[in-house]
Amino acid sequence: MSTTSLSKAEKSYIAAGLTQSTPHRADGRNLTDYRSVALEAGVAPLANGSVRLSIGRNINDNGGGTEVLAATKLEVESISIGESSEGREGGRFIVNVSCSPAAYPHLTQNALDDLQHDLTTILHTTLTHPSLHPQNLTILPHKKSWLLHLDLLILSDAGNTLDALFLAARAALWDTKVPRTRSVEYKAPRGSNKANAGANTTVEGGDIDVDSTAPSGFDTRTQISRATDFELPDYWDEGEALDGRDRWPVCVTLNLAPPVHFLDATPQEESAIPLRLLLIFSFTSTSKGEATLQAMRSLGAGELSLVQIKDLIQTGEKYAHSLYTALNAKLKDEDIRRTQKARERFIAARR
Repeated sequence: MSTTSLSKAEKSYIAAGLTQSTPHRADGRNLTDYRSVALEAGVAPLANGSVRLSIGRNINDNGGGTEVLAATKLEVESISIGESSEGREGGRFIVNVSCSPAAYPHLTQNALDDLQHDLTTILHTTLTHPSLHPQNLTILPHKKSWLLHLDLLILSDAGNTLDALFLAARAALWDTKVPRTRSVEYKAPRGSNKANAGANTTVEGGDIDVDSTAPSGFDTRTQISRATDFELPDYWDEGEALDGRDRWPVCVTLNLAPPVHFLDATPQEESAIPLRLLLIFSFTSTSKGEATLQAMRSLGAGELSLVQIKDLIQTGEKYAHSLYTALNAKLKDEDIRRTQKARERFIAARR
């Protein structure tokens, strides 16, 4: 989503460096090299899952690079048949992308709104596909479910924004914990409505008069149970992981400068090329890592033949699998670190 303005001479110079026999990039990287990727989980204490991710940030001055903040929040919804309630059986999932004005100071408010809408559309339509829907968003069948919000904020844009957004989204969803719930049951006496109606309590002159023929509320031998509400037990581990977290996809942007392609473009490189191909893959958790192409989009004015697309999909799958594997390793390290800290806090609190 580059908005960098370059002259024709500058674009030609950058393109020539990419397509010569020994490709040259301004920062010295190879065509398939990513800039450094930094990830920190649990950055928003009030969220159910959160991460801060950056690509190409300068560690020395803590600036530069593309930086994204992602957080999830679970909200209870009621499922009401025949009413206007938006709650759905199995829960709902909503994705929203916002752009900090500081990241795009040269854009008008209308242009910024359009950019946010385009990015939200790409992520929402991909991540909310039924094949990726978590199976543990139900609280009480037919009564209550979770609404999962995933909000992403672009803090700075130094190129390759969509790859960064999908990486941050996957990391935040991986980090998400669904609170454990316990059903609260309403117990009603067995018998006819007429018999139950005898258990009337009336107030006369300030005194309570209870019908002596009513069954005792302490007699549980003839009672039936129906879950009508829920409560949250207090667990130190904050809940269970969001179902299917291995399936959340990653995005690889192939920047096309025929006859070559390259990864992780800077804003100047994005402005100098005619076409980019977004390939979004999800993988199974098996050792084979079987891939599913969740979505594909082209950005730019160029055209591709079916043969070219087929070859690029095969190539993009390899890049996506490497990215998926590296991200999973980092996320598992973060899991271990945070679990150990939670245990230490729990032990300290009980002393």
